[in-house]
Amino acid sequence: MRALYDSKSKTIDDRGIKSIFTNETKYKTWLMFEAALAQAQAEEGFIPEQAARDIKEAAKIENIDFEEMDRIYREIGHGFVPFLKVLVNACPGDSGKYVHYGITTQNIQQSSQMYMMKLVHDKYMKLLGEILANLSDLAERTKDYVMPGRTHGRHATPITYGYKVSVWISDFIECYERLKESEKRVFKLMMGGAVGTFSAMPEVGLNVQKRVAELTDMYYMEVPSRNISTHKLEYMMNLALLCNVCHKIGEEVYSTTLEEVAEVSEGFKKGTVGSSTMPHKINPKLAKGIIANSQKLYSLPGVGMYSAVRPYEGDSSSYMLFDGIVEEALELTTEVLLRTEELTRTITPHKERMLHNVMRNKGLDNTEYVMMKMADKLGKDEAHSLLYDIAIKTAADGEDFFTNLKADKLISSTFTEEEIASFIDPRNYVGLSVELAEKEAIRAKEISEAIMTEY
Repeated sequence: MRALYDSKSKTIDDRGIKSIFTNETKYKTWLMFEAALAQAQAEEGFIPEQAARDIKEAAKIENIDFEEMDRIYREIGHGFVPFLKVLVNACPGDSGKYVHYGITTQNIQQSSQMYMMKLVHDKYMKLLGEILANLSDLAERTKDYVMPGRTHGRHATPITYGYKVSVWISDFIECYERLKESEKRVFKLMMGGAVGTFSAMPEVGLNVQKRVAELTDMYYMEVPSRNISTHKLEYMMNLALLCNVCHKIGEEVYSTTLEEVAEVSEGFKKGTVGSSTMPHKINPKLAKGIIANSQKLYSLPGVGMYSAVRPYEGDSSSYMLFDGIVEEALELTTEVLLRTEELTRTITPHKERMLHNVMRNKGLDNTEYVMMKMADKLGKDEAHSLLYDIAIKTAADGEDFFTNLKADKLISSTFTEEEIASFIDPRNYVGLSVELAEKEAIRAKEISEAIMTEY
């Protein structure tokens, strides 16, 4: 794995994702496409039906002589031809001469890469469904946990933690929609031959390619050019956007677990060690892994864009680079999503600490509420000026907001002390925080259930 090291990754169930990145899976996928190609060509009368059946029977991992493949590789130095030679040798009779008929190396390798991406994608969608289910529960549970809203790192108007979670839910749902909608553009195979023109099988090429797509549950490229990489770039960008949402959560958890804030805690298992020298350390291991791996991921689509513009009908420098950055993007995303699922499932919000923090300013966070009450009498602009003077005097001189509000003749003549006290209670000014948390909790649950049914 080229994801950044974090010891936490050794304790997380990877849902079988990492096994997809193995050479065994790659070779099995190459064999699947060679067999599907032969079947499709036989159905079109391009190769004998018996040859297709023999190739399908031979195209199994246990029939491949990997020692011989390695010997041939050391002799000729080509990354794919040794595989073809041992597959041909595994075929009975003369059926081997119809292996890889009319196509080129990149047709199998790039199609296989997209197929393996699709396998990983399906698991990502399930993870996304799990994350949405976790957030649905969290939003419902914390819908009325009053806390400071923050803008520019400072207290704004109050919110609830459930509202904060509703923001994450909304973002994740849009990530799901982008990923789902992009499937038809991303997971496409190519069987167009050396430059994508079906030159070796012009009469049947389009039908063969379409049939291979049907047999492998893939989409196909309308023009199977080896020099099109935008679908790979789109997927990496979608992964970057998905991980960006995870990153945002990680940053918030990282900062709000600080002892000085202490509004949430990561899930913690007794016995976990945070430092070799400081026995007291309980570090935000999930959050820091999310942050680090996300930051590394963001650079990869940009690198791909520089390579995607290589000229002419094909260039190995571009294939080689995309092989690397696509796999790395998947590895990084895997680490981010696994951590995010565990974090959203095990996070511990501290209701009393949230309330303590929002009360720190003794009602100053509700200045807008008082202003809007006075706006009915004075108009918005004049009410803003009035409350600005009182609020700044309170903050700058360290005075008491309630006392200064009562001392203002206009305010005290308009409202009772009980009403003023009610206006500056953060619990009375959270807007639609609870309702939005409830709404998004329901939506997240519904979409999560739909994802789990489909994938």
